[in-house]
Amino acid sequence: MQGFASDRLRDEVILVARILLVLLFLIFGWGKITGFSGTVGYMAHSGLPLPWAAAIIAIVIEVFVSIALVIGVYTRPLALVMAIYTLATAFIGHPYWTMSGTAHFEAEINFFKNVSIIGGFLLLYVTGPGRYALRSTL
Repeated sequence: MQGFASDRLRDEVILVARILLVLLFLIFGWGKITGFSGTVGYMAHSGLPLPWAAAIIAIVIEVFVSIALVIGVYTRPLALVMAIYTLATAFIGHPYWTMSGTAHFEAEINFFKNVSIIGGFLLLYVTGPGRYALRSTL
């Protein structure tokens, strides 16, 4: 519907959405940087090959790709990168189908939260970065 405040504030809402969508990744990515040895230990515990490389990949994606999305650089392709990364972390970090009891319930919640976040990244891919971006052509 034309004339709604959301139409007039479209670009501002997209900017706020970009920030909110990656806030979780920025917070936990920073934690991975400051607790790098613990991050490597978690990656090893999760059964990932080359846990130190997995930790570096996680940091690059969670921190640097998130910053790029906030400032609006290569928004569309990076939104897809984040969607794929979030899907991978859902399967690796929240395998609720292998658990029982409380652990099953908690992992299932987190798995489907990841699925919901993927939906946000796909919307960002479709909408693009809006007007407030360093490079809004992608």
